[in-house]
Amino acid sequence: MRIGRPNGHVKIVPSVLAADFACLGKSVRQVEKEADWIQVDVMDGHFVPNLTFGPDIVAALDRSTALPLDAHLMIFKPWQFLSRFAAAGSDLITVHLEACPKPAEVLRSIRKLGVKAGLAIRPKTSLRRALSYFPLLDLFLVMTVEPGFGGQVFLSDMLSKVKQARQEIKRKKLPLWLQVDGGINLQTAGLAACAGADSLVAGSAIFQTKDPLKAIQSLRQAVKDCKHGSK
Repeated sequence: MRIGRPNGHVKIVPSVLAADFACLGKSVRQVEKEADWIQVDVMDGHFVPNLTFGPDIVAALDRSTALPLDAHLMIFKPWQFLSRFAAAGSDLITVHLEACPKPAEVLRSIRKLGVKAGLAIRPKTSLRRALSYFPLLDLFLVMTVEPGFGGQVFLSDMLSKVKQARQEIKRKKLPLWLQVDGGINLQTAGLAACAGADSLVAGSAIFQTKDPLKAIQSLRQAVKDCKHGSK
């Protein structure tokens, strides 16, 4: 099972940032039946004020699950680590526009490694800065919290950015995922999907519940309810 092209269905992507670090493999296997892929949030303590995972964790998760893995690199100089994260088993590597002086070169380097390329922007970054890179992408990520920590409150004013990104993707007929990450829960999942997102990253709303599988099912239902109500 790998990450394909957008197919009209909204994907639910659990983030292991909110999982039990002492048993990540078990946490991921717990959601295998319902999750579409897994996000691994990589933080360096400089680009964001937190430290998390490296390539060895990605490799361990790759051995533990058949689900595709998205390495979300919230780090400075991500190009120095692309080959290591690719070799570790990442199916998608997402870098931040703000961390790349030459984003096009980095995105092409990711694809040359045989891995799908993603680009993320922080809430304060203008969508306009990212538009020229859309043809080089397999996924575009709109952060709806300031990156660095899980469990934050969804920034609803980012929905207009999601809508604008969806319009651009549709206008150019580009086969790329539009992902939203940050504060996704039962109240916000539908809002993000109706704004145009087709990939939703959720951490606390899944792993900080008694039944992570049921939590994913509930998120899917929230998306369906919002989309049905908007018709």
